[in-house]
Amino acid sequence: MTGEGNECGDGTGGAGGRRRRLKLAVLTLVGVLVLGAGGAGWAFWRLNGNIRSVDIDGALGDDRPARLRSSSEPSASAAAPPPPSGALNILVLGSDSRSGEENAELGGGDEGAGARSDTAMVVHVDEGRTGATVVSIPRDTLVTRPPCPLESGGSTAVAYNAMFNSAYAVGGPVCAVKTVESMTNVRMDHYIEIDFSGFAKVVDALGGVTVTTDEDIDDDDSHLTLEAGTHRLDGEQALAFARTRHGIGDGSDLGRIGLQQKLVKALLDQIASTDLLTDPTRLYEVADAITGSLTTDTGLDSLSELTNLGESLQGLSPDDTRTVMMPVTTAPYDRNRVVAEEPEAGELWESLK
Repeated sequence: MTGEGNECGDGTGGAGGRRRRLKLAVLTLVGVLVLGAGGAGWAFWRLNGNIRSVDIDGALGDDRPARLRSSSEPSASAAAPPPPSGALNILVLGSDSRSGEENAELGGGDEGAGARSDTAMVVHVDEGRTGATVVSIPRDTLVTRPPCPLESGGSTAVAYNAMFNSAYAVGGPVCAVKTVESMTNVRMDHYIEIDFSGFAKVVDALGGVTVTTDEDIDDDDSHLTLEAGTHRLDGEQALAFARTRHGIGDGSDLGRIGLQQKLVKALLDQIASTDLLTDPTRLYEVADAITGSLTTDTGLDSLSELTNLGESLQGLSPDDTRTVMMPVTTAPYDRNRVVAEEPEAGELWESLK
């Protein structure tokens, strides 16, 4: 089985309409992130304090792929630095957290069972920030998991033919980043993680999200049942939609990736169509949900840094944004797992350098 690339967007309203929706979404995101800066100081303090961070750079040191040569971040000494414009790679994870009552109620499982990265996407933004490629990595991909540093000291052991999502389970965000960099030889400039309960809260704060499915869905594991057609989903249903795999296609992770990419576009459209900028109360609710669900690297762990990133993406065109899946094929020693298909996978990662 091979992952094929496909362009983002369904053509509704034409290229101009899609470009307008994406720009509205980015502007709304910027408004969400700077909410407190223009209003009460306590709001800014609250939202800024919501964001959790992990020092990825400090943990991994210099034993990593080289930074993108085109990367050009603004000087910290500049009085009013312009938004960055260099090429950028961001690892975005959706975590199957096994801790916390809210996450458990949404399918996270028992607190003592650890955590997994249920969704993984590498977002590559081109030089000039006018185009992007979003690469989904199937969680069932078998990889060589490198030794990863642990907070308690020491490191995990190297593991061969390990499932990709086990990296997060054994070593958290640091090991997830190191594993992606090891398998791609591409440096991740930033890391963003959103958890189960946080994702559901964001969708609910937006008033739900509208999706269309081409086939019936009936998945006992995600507890989602939908007839083929268009549906308005609340946060819990949207989360189930993103996690569904057994109720569609051949039941593999590849079908779930298609649903996840469809959901990302639907959320983008929902943000663009929700007039948050004229509704401060609703804007704060969305901002609180977004920041409260995020874990980032230390380079994105403040409202000002996230705002700077959001502003730099205002010129991003959906016509130049594509969503693809890492090319994979069935593992020769396990029909239920996949491995990177070469040379296609290597060529894809090379194009992101």
